[in-house]
Amino acid sequence: MKKSVKKVVLAYSGGLDTSVILKWLQDEYKCEVVTFTADLGQGEELEPARKKALELGIKPENIFIDDLREEFVKDFVYPMFRANAIYEGEYLLGTSIARPLIAKRQAEIAKITGADGVSHGATGKGNDQVRFEMGYLSQDSTLTIIAPWREWDLNSREKLLAYAADHGIAIEKKGKKSPYSMDANLLHISYEGGILEDPAAEPEESMWLWSNSPENAPDTPEYIEIGYKKGDPVTLNGEELTPATMLKTLNELGGKHGIGRVDIVENRFVGMKARGCYETPGGTIMLKAHRAIESITLDREAAHLKDEMMPRYAKLIYNGFWFSPEREMLQAAIDKTQEWVEGAVRLKLYKGNVTVVGRSSDVSLFNAEYSTFEEDEVYNQKDAEGFIKLNALRFIIEGKARREKK
Repeated sequence: MKKSVKKVVLAYSGGLDTSVILKWLQDEYKCEVVTFTADLGQGEELEPARKKALELGIKPENIFIDDLREEFVKDFVYPMFRANAIYEGEYLLGTSIARPLIAKRQAEIAKITGADGVSHGATGKGNDQVRFEMGYLSQDSTLTIIAPWREWDLNSREKLLAYAADHGIAIEKKGKKSPYSMDANLLHISYEGGILEDPAAEPEESMWLWSNSPENAPDTPEYIEIGYKKGDPVTLNGEELTPATMLKTLNELGGKHGIGRVDIVENRFVGMKARGCYETPGGTIMLKAHRAIESITLDREAAHLKDEMMPRYAKLIYNGFWFSPEREMLQAAIDKTQEWVEGAVRLKLYKGNVTVVGRSSDVSLFNAEYSTFEEDEVYNQKDAEGFIKLNALRFIIEGKARREKK
């Protein structure tokens, strides 16, 4: 039975899929459509989306194009990087972390416009449907959710193009179409589909859009310094930058030096494995730098416990649980550890590599008097004997008991 809905806020890019969805919602649900296009730094001109929406009969007051770049980095990317979050050892969660913000803003627009429904263009096979809808439900569980890919039979590009032609939807051709399904924002760009569906096939060099290949990167290394405060990067080479500008600049530097490419097979939340390639140049630099500043400012046990929490935290984000109480609980613990994570990290960028070459902090826990291999007056090496014996006491007791039984 088809859901009843009067007005729907659609996550809208202006491309083939969402343009077809827009018309399909009008025809199938006989509802008013509000379009929402988020600027997350994907590098595309967004005003054409407004023009396309107008052509499809959307009222000007029902077209929202919002610049969310600063909010995205400050309130979503930075908190995630305080955790050093990586999914399955390699994925820096570039798509995963963007979906909660889009869903949150969609729900806000629904309230502003009096809409009773929301819709997205995620397929029934992927993770994004979960991320969007968990986001909607966390913000307003009364909203009706429409996921066209789970309802219609337009399950191929050819069928979508035929629908567009039949319904007078103009689809602009921007040169040769990429064979890949791509998603981009300030944190990353992803590639799926095409030849990547064979996990044994090496992607063509032409696929990568953001970075030089390491082989073609500059032959001279570049040194940069990132300054940290409360676990977040605040300065680059001494200049204070906003979160979005910081990430954009690091993307440019990392891309120039061939940094941040990964090719992985990941386990989707819905059950199947999927192969994806990602470029995350700025994020790769930030992760390396953040771990470096933590290495001199975090207590050992706090750092180790934080590392144990990280896989759970990353999995929550990947699976769409950004707004969950457990993610917020972990975030509070992580943020507590960051109170004194401040100082500067010097890095060398060269041929696909990020190398830490120095780190300093006014609140560093690195104490040369204790760490030195030279003579010192603060550490009594004889104390180590008792320390070792006490830590080995259970081994001693067990060994003695086992010997007596033989």
